[in-house]
Amino acid sequence: MKIEKVWLTDTAVWIRTDEGKEVCELFADYPRLRYATKEQLFDFTTDEFGIHWEELDEDLSFEGFFEKKEPTALYQLFMAHPELNVSALARRMGISQSLMAQYISGKKNASKARMALILDTIHAVGRELAAV
Repeated sequence: MKIEKVWLTDTAVWIRTDEGKEVCELFADYPRLRYATKEQLFDFTTDEFGIHWEELDEDLSFEGFFEKKEPTALYQLFMAHPELNVSALARRMGISQSLMAQYISGKKNASKARMALILDTIHAVGRELAAV
């Protein structure tokens, strides 16, 4: 698949393949994109694999635009609480932001132990904030 064009609307990022197929991802589905300024949204780069917003620490793979998505429990949790920083939580847990994003998107399934660690880390952050 070759991407011919990438463009933004007020609510989504769109791509068009060399076969003429057009698909989009909504900014609302990505907290960092949802809360970004217009200037930040338009400050993206592309390569053969996807779209990258360096300042926002967000990446969307072109492949992901074509995958059927079922919201995972983690996805719903992070959408309900956009104040949670996925990258910071991943760093705190000692895993890559990319792996955490795959758990959230459902591309990879977190083991019961890993899911417990994610939730325990979120609870620990909550306790620390409550103690302030």
